[in-house]
Amino acid sequence: MLEAPQHKYRPFAPVELADRTWPGRTLQAPPVWLSTDLRDGNQALFEPMGVDAKRELFELLCAVGFKEIEVGFPSASRTEFDFVRQMIETRAIPDDVTVGVLTPARPDLIARSVEALVGARRAIVHVYNAVAPAFRDIVFRKSQAEIMALAVDAVRYVRELTERWPQTQWTLQYSPEAFSATELDFSKAVCDAVVEAFGATENEPIIINLPATVECASPNVFADQVEWMHRHIARRDAVILSVHPHNDRGTAVAAAELAMMAGAERVEGCLFGNGERTGNVDLVTLALNLYTQGVAPGLDFSRIDEVARAATRLTRLPVHPRHPYAGDLVYTAFSGTHQDAINKGLAAQRPDAAWNVPYLPLDPRDVGRDYQAVIRVNSQSGKGGIAYLLERHYGVVLPRRMLIGLSEAVQRRAEEGGGEVSPAQVWEVFCDRYLKDRETVAYRGHESAVDGSGERIRLSLEVDGRLTHYEGCGNGPLDAACRALPGPVHLCHYEERAISAGSDACALAIVEVATPGVERTVVAAAVHESLVTASITALVRAWAGLRVTAAQAPALGRLPRAAGGLS
Repeated sequence: MLEAPQHKYRPFAPVELADRTWPGRTLQAPPVWLSTDLRDGNQALFEPMGVDAKRELFELLCAVGFKEIEVGFPSASRTEFDFVRQMIETRAIPDDVTVGVLTPARPDLIARSVEALVGARRAIVHVYNAVAPAFRDIVFRKSQAEIMALAVDAVRYVRELTERWPQTQWTLQYSPEAFSATELDFSKAVCDAVVEAFGATENEPIIINLPATVECASPNVFADQVEWMHRHIARRDAVILSVHPHNDRGTAVAAAELAMMAGAERVEGCLFGNGERTGNVDLVTLALNLYTQGVAPGLDFSRIDEVARAATRLTRLPVHPRHPYAGDLVYTAFSGTHQDAINKGLAAQRPDAAWNVPYLPLDPRDVGRDYQAVIRVNSQSGKGGIAYLLERHYGVVLPRRMLIGLSEAVQRRAEEGGGEVSPAQVWEVFCDRYLKDRETVAYRGHESAVDGSGERIRLSLEVDGRLTHYEGCGNGPLDAACRALPGPVHLCHYEERAISAGSDACALAIVEVATPGVERTVVAAAVHESLVTASITALVRAWAGLRVTAAQAPALGRLPRAAGGLS
């Protein structure tokens, strides 16, 4: 058993915030979204994207609705620099989109980053330096004062450089790297000094971005840290408070949601959670979480399959089939009880009512999915899934007793094949079980006429290899056919409906029959373009079933040939 020694792993210290307010809040509006797919996301790929792929992904992000996009790390490589320049020089950036770049707090790298952005309408220069004790003491071996001076000098240099290019609307963003693992009072001190050095105002605010560079505590702790900063940072009216959660503990989405409740106004992340190690916060999940709570997210994922396929193609990272909202299987139910509940929920859902379908927190149609993929069938499935597939694909609604028998047959088919059963295969099992003639009896035709005594019918059946005729009279063709067949044959249940099992619409007839001395009823069906023919054929098939199972009624096995014809 894996045990964690107390001397090696210690619980993260909670924040002293007895009067925290975020637990009682609900989200009423979306944050300002920033996509870092082209920078942080690109850095995390096995093979970073080339210029063409980055441009295509940029266009996708714009189409989704992102208004702030971090497009690269131009001081890191010539490719990154050239991409940013190409976007600006070819006027590929929409007027309402602000692009940003990331740079460490080093003068030469800052200069290169500002150079890359010259000529953009609006641009964000994102400067960062690490402030956490582990970085101060181990990586850089600098004091708190030296770390603060590095940040302040970098911000002043950004101000100096950007003032040379007034045609661009510049915004400064500062990130105290590893904020979530840093003493709050020191984080505040550094951020206060940066705000002051840049001369930020309410009309020209600075973005203070609080990254969970490594997610090292539960989401409520990160929310406490954000609320503490929200309440204590100086000149709050000159600050746009942003967060950049990573997913090391698998709770980045929760951390982002709670951070917004705690005062964050802006969230950075990637599509489907791409990013270093376990990734950044997943902006797709975060946005659609808001959507399911009645908050318009400001991002358009109404065609989520297109977004997922494009992101997969460009990044070469697959979207997991169980990924929230976007996975191929998230609107699919294999469990029989789930299928039954979903089927009933979809049937009861009114177009003008709040969405309330069991197991489906979101209407698949809202993200461009079709109900065709909601319910699929395998060996774990039950009547509900089979009923849904038959109704959805063929317009067939079966009586419960018939559905029970079909469910057993489909389950056997799934167990034999060891996998999923398609709608076509369910229909095949249905046809084999209910739409086939018995070996000993087959319908060959009928003639009918109406006279004063009712409707008279003459059935032509092949029985035990011989063409045999039966006549009867009743108040309709089906009643007359029941009276014509040797029996007696009692019609217990009859249904009819139009279906589309083939290329043309036709009629499905379902009958259930019984005979004295036989406890079990027999159900059969038939499909034909003529409803009368379908009904009589189904009746004959059901009677043939009675004939096979009626061991207590041997007279049914001796079928006399009827004489005479219709007058």
